[in-house]
Amino acid sequence: MDTSAATSDPVRGPVHPGTGPALRVLLVEDDDGDALLVAEHLRDVGLDRALVRVRSLDEAVAQLDVDCVLLDLGLPDATGLGALERLLTAGSPPVVVLTGLTDAGAGLDAVAAGAQDYLVKGDVDGETIARSVRYAVQRRRLEDTDRALYRSLVRAAETNRLERALLPRPVLNDTGLEVRVAYRAGREGLLGGDFYDVVERPDGTVLAMVGDVCGHGPDEAALGATLRTAWRTLVLADVPTDDVLGLLERVLVAERARPEVFTTVSMLAVAPDRRTADLYLAGHPVPLLVGPPATLLPAHARGRALGIPVGGGWPPARLDLGPRWRVLLYTDGVLEATVGDGGARLGKDGLRAVADATLTPPVTLDDAAPDGDDPLLGGLLAEVRAQHGGDLVDDTAVVLLGWAR
Repeated sequence: MDTSAATSDPVRGPVHPGTGPALRVLLVEDDDGDALLVAEHLRDVGLDRALVRVRSLDEAVAQLDVDCVLLDLGLPDATGLGALERLLTAGSPPVVVLTGLTDAGAGLDAVAAGAQDYLVKGDVDGETIARSVRYAVQRRRLEDTDRALYRSLVRAAETNRLERALLPRPVLNDTGLEVRVAYRAGREGLLGGDFYDVVERPDGTVLAMVGDVCGHGPDEAALGATLRTAWRTLVLADVPTDDVLGLLERVLVAERARPEVFTTVSMLAVAPDRRTADLYLAGHPVPLLVGPPATLLPAHARGRALGIPVGGGWPPARLDLGPRWRVLLYTDGVLEATVGDGGARLGKDGLRAVADATLTPPVTLDDAAPDGDDPLLGGLLAEVRAQHGGDLVDDTAVVLLGWAR
């Protein structure tokens, strides 16, 4: 601390350099003699920083940018534990009470109220004060570290809960249908609003979808988890497929934090015979029919994104898939990967090339891994990441459905 800003008080001045870490100490003491004695004690032991002295609690509250406070409990504007409590409420650094009161009970009360230590003026020397200050500072740093660790663990637990809600286990009875899912968080592992799900209905129809809430962050992730849960609920409740997206939009409008938030969805309803399917597009990228060569599915029945206040619905496009097929649904995180030195995006053409390189020839169902950690789709995302040159900025969800009979 720059002591040139101090007043002419005789105890304001630099402490002689020592060997320990530099510390800034604020002495709150209205008695000039006691203040001078404390300053001499600290100079004797080389406490390595300027000692700033103030005479009242009001002055102290205005100068809390220090490492430790030495507080007298008998001040003109505050006495007893009230002085300590007011200082701590103001956001004080660690406080060591240094007072003339010799009551042991007062010391315990002070520590219980938040002081790091309690020293009696007549019973201390420079070494005692310096040790107490250094220990107080270190204990506060450890407390701050523990709090930061706790907050980190809480955030990690919240992230895990959101991931479980965003990335469910598919609900299927048909073991002959190939179903693979994968998800990768964006840069720095931050969750976004991408989500997916796959559910088989009692009549054998399999519905699969991927969705993307606009934006990034915990609010978008939470909304994505809500929409994913709502979608599964609608499907399990046997709501007609043509009505699912409209009802999902009602959930979005009711749950979103801002009216400008929208969501894109791609939904595929595979018929029980597995040879035909209906494709619903709500402002979402068109799925790929895996080759080689990979091609985009028809998009002539494309509808608007959910949550955008314009007319129009989501008419299905009937697909004749045939006896052998694979369809890849994905969010736009893969398309927005930049490749090359010019910053061009991978785009649909690049994704088709990556799909041809990583998804063919077909692999057996035994290669699929549970819980979204699929090696085949992991290979596709790894290739996109390699072309991008690192972790993708946006999070990405992919779902692969296939049939071979």
